[in-house]
Amino acid sequence: MLIRAGNKLRPSAGRVCFLFLLGITVFAIYGVDSAYGKEKARHGTIKILSSPGGMPLEIDGKSLGTTTTEFRSIDLDPGVHRIVVTLPSGQLWTREVDLAAGRIKCVTLSYRASMVSPSKSPCPFPVNITGPSQVSEGEIITYTAGAVYGGSSPLTYTWTITPSNARILSGAGTPTITVDSTGLAGQRLEAVLVVDDGSGDAACRQTTRMSTFVPPTPPRENPARQFDVCCGCSRDDQKARLDNLTIELQHDPSTTAYIVTHAGRNSAAGEADRLGTRAVDYIVSQRGISRSRIVVMNGGFREEDCVELWIVPSGAQPPTPTPTVSPGAVRPRSTRPSRP
Repeated sequence: MLIRAGNKLRPSAGRVCFLFLLGITVFAIYGVDSAYGKEKARHGTIKILSSPGGMPLEIDGKSLGTTTTEFRSIDLDPGVHRIVVTLPSGQLWTREVDLAAGRIKCVTLSYRASMVSPSKSPCPFPVNITGPSQVSEGEIITYTAGAVYGGSSPLTYTWTITPSNARILSGAGTPTITVDSTGLAGQRLEAVLVVDDGSGDAACRQTTRMSTFVPPTPPRENPARQFDVCCGCSRDDQKARLDNLTIELQHDPSTTAYIVTHAGRNSAAGEADRLGTRAVDYIVSQRGISRSRIVVMNGGFREEDCVELWIVPSGAQPPTPTPTVSPGAVRPRSTRPSRP
């Protein structure tokens, strides 16, 4: 860019260019249906902030005022939406966001103008990456690279992501990539980018990096809950209760069923184990629930046979058996009576 002083152009040493470092971070928080079949949202949400704030904002051609330095939440119908922000330089920054119902996508826009001289080298110098410093596990991370380049050769973008189980979803070989953070809770994800113009000049091969922390998933407060308890029940009654448990497990595939069985004071030897085996066999073979989602616990002795049914979310503390009769007070029968 040439800057005039009076009516004359300044000499070439005064030539400057403005490096616009724009960063966009788009990530999705996937809504999870509750165990009670909560109605799905009919709209999605775009959250947007900019640094600095006060930039004119349009979405789908409609003026929405100006951006702020804190996230603004904008609810929109599902579909592709075009975001346009007018930068302080007068240039337009645009981005299309594909928004799904019940999801949140966040957009972070950073603007900075700095003075650099492109006359020294046409190489991509400097190269910068913008992206989020922290996200929640399962969110989509967007990294965007910016480079000052005065040459005519096309630039190559080579991204490397660690740890090894981090997965690039899109954009490999381009200035912008998206990365899935699923399964990375408690880890720091690092994006390393090498930009090269193919000239073989070491100065024209630039490397930069950025990291994003994925905090550990916080423990849930009192997540395990007793779904049902049946003491002295008939076999048909137990089946009906197990049918209800199956429906609850189908509503939320992330949960686990704990079946805690108690033998009675005068039950036949091994009765608690038999109750657990029978319950598991019914849920798996008759109701189609995976055996891996069922845990059976022998809970000791009570006054009569009891079966407790628990729903335990992923990562939650499992239930603790609560026997009421000590083993020394048990007088098991020699034979097990038939149950209706």
